[in-house]
Amino acid sequence: MWVDQEKKELVFQGYKPDAELEAECAAFEVPGHSKGIPDHEAVIRIPARMVDMIREACDAVEHTGDVH
Repeated sequence: MWVDQEKKELVFQGYKPDAELEAECAAFEVPGHSKGIPDHEAVIRIPARMVDMIREACDAVEHTGDVH
């Protein structure tokens, strides 16, 4: 996981889910989004041990300017 400073985005690398989890995620409804996973998106699994790294990256990108 890292921060793309130019685009002000967090970039995640993780494990691909098995077909069962991917189907479960595709069926999940999130307010403001349609069901399913668009072709340009992916579901990844991120180990819980990365929580501190994610917090640190969020803080870093938040402090680089106006991020929406």
